[in-house]
Amino acid sequence: MMKAALFHGYGGAEVIQVGRVPVPVAVPGEVLVQIAATSFNPSDTALRAGALREVLPLTFPYIPGWDVSGIVVAVGAGVTRWSIGDRVMGRADSGGAAAEFAVVSASLLVEAPASAVRVGSGPESADGALALAAAVPVAGLTAWQTVHEHTNVRAGQRVLVNGAGGGVGGFAVQLAKLAGATVIATASPRSAATVAELGADEVIDYTDSPLPSGMDVVINLAPVSRETAAGLATLLRPGGTAVSVATPIPGHPSFTARNVPAQLAELGALVAKGELRLDVTEAVALEELARVHRRSEAGRTRGKIIVLPAARGWPGYGG
Repeated sequence: MMKAALFHGYGGAEVIQVGRVPVPVAVPGEVLVQIAATSFNPSDTALRAGALREVLPLTFPYIPGWDVSGIVVAVGAGVTRWSIGDRVMGRADSGGAAAEFAVVSASLLVEAPASAVRVGSGPESADGALALAAAVPVAGLTAWQTVHEHTNVRAGQRVLVNGAGGGVGGFAVQLAKLAGATVIATASPRSAATVAELGADEVIDYTDSPLPSGMDVVINLAPVSRETAAGLATLLRPGGTAVSVATPIPGHPSFTARNVPAQLAELGALVAKGELRLDVTEAVALEELARVHRRSEAGRTRGKIIVLPAARGWPGYGG
């Protein structure tokens, strides 16, 4: 048996309970991963509340957790890429990572970075880096596809990242800077210093400052009103490009990130080299997941929050 966080139905955060369930078995093409960490994503609250049931229906009890980082402890028949003891990360589109163990398709996993740098801290130990890697798959892939596929950010461009204080925003700012762009980011006062540390050339407090126009690229990561989203379109220069992963910008595409292991591997390589730092603001136990959901719905979270199934915690984590 293993410990896991469970959704027992659609509803408020009270439907999340921690219980014991059987350890899953890796079938052909899968591996069993001992979870070092998963991470919380704001979309988890919509999934739990039933807002996504038309596109992502759940069977209860449901174990959440799309971000996977951990160690391979068993391999199913036909798996040759991975061996017991390998350190991996990946995006598990059926969830299941908010537990001590999870089964994942072998083809969706990549090598976890052997080192990582957390914002406001130095390089982590190997075990700390493995836990930090859980912050990468969902948010990192979303940012990668925003910057490199949907807007094709290039050197010399002026890029506005609206909502840069969240998990996706931290990655988007850094990836746009690595592409050679000038990055203007919006963030709340509590996130402004971190967004600047991640490389934004200018950080604007969206609560009391106007946004600049003449942008080559506008990236919207915030669930703003329709009127505000429409206003973002007016900030583009003629021929400019915009994209949203939240409230749609009229006349421009919105998208949901695809699970592309090759892109995740590139993100992992950037993390390992220290070129992509991780804005992990908290590490919490499974038992605290309901509280994290409540805080997120109240707008009281920022950056990435990783969730640790093991009582031993995260080496090197200072809170």
